[in-house]
Amino acid sequence: MKRRACLGLLLVAGLTAAATANAGTYPDKMVRIVVPSIAGSAPDIIARQVAERLTAVWKQQVIVENEAGGNGIVAMSALRQSAPDGYTLGIFHAAAAVTTPVMYKEARFDIQRDTEVAATLAYTPMMFVADPKSGYTSLADVLKAGKSRPDDVTIGSPTRGSVPHLTAEMMAQLQQARFRQVSFSGTTQAIQAVVKGDVPVYVDGIAPLVPLVRSGRLKALAVTADTTLPGLEDIPLAKDAAPGLVAKGWFAVFAPKGTPVAALDAINAAVGTVLSQPAFVGRLKELGTYPMPQSRQRGERFVQAEKVRWEKVIRDAGVKAE
Repeated sequence: MKRRACLGLLLVAGLTAAATANAGTYPDKMVRIVVPSIAGSAPDIIARQVAERLTAVWKQQVIVENEAGGNGIVAMSALRQSAPDGYTLGIFHAAAAVTTPVMYKEARFDIQRDTEVAATLAYTPMMFVADPKSGYTSLADVLKAGKSRPDDVTIGSPTRGSVPHLTAEMMAQLQQARFRQVSFSGTTQAIQAVVKGDVPVYVDGIAPLVPLVRSGRLKALAVTADTTLPGLEDIPLAKDAAPGLVAKGWFAVFAPKGTPVAALDAINAAVGTVLSQPAFVGRLKELGTYPMPQSRQRGERFVQAEKVRWEKVIRDAGVKAE
């Protein structure tokens, strides 16, 4: 028995030493990144840009696998079922990470319980726009109408449970106004509706809206940033009309729960290197996003705060899980 016990201890010690050594040389083989979106979508483009640059930093191939479906459920399932060794990561946007578990009954994951936050990548503020023929020239106009004519003002958003949708819900809660919320099956369909005048007011991330605003096809009402951002200096801040209305979509790198700290630190450091590259920052700006480098600890606190915030908005709006 003693001999077996000693052999067991030696085996455990050997495995621990091997894990420590592997963590110290991480990564020493290919790294896989799963994304919850189709090829060519904004999350996919950002993930592939990150993968290309991580490959250069690590001198190890980093590939992207699209696991679209279920509003992030499929991709999260793939991540959760992967070994917690740092060689399978996930790049998730805010809705897939923190609102899907509340909005959909099939989502049986919890981002804090099931994953580690390795790094935050980037963020994009929301923008409220209006059909130029709607008569709305400011966000204050929309709020006034939402208070005087409850449920008579329609605000469109790309999809149910998305950050744009919940941003409109949050605005209504902050201002004690009521709007008719109309969610579409995606940004393309939604923008077609607002451009045609079928929806008077619309909210989405800034990337697909700025060109339409610059061309005069849509009227920019406000952007939900905390401070004025480069290139958007002429657009009012939403918080000036609705105090507290600061909201953003974001992208972060997650790893399975239990991934070694050394690997997580290496990922965070490598992502920080990528986010400091001017060419990458320029590419993000083209996609309407801005770099968001943070330590792992701050990233964890950020994701936790976002989870609590959007859960409250969903609960207060009375939105039921499907």
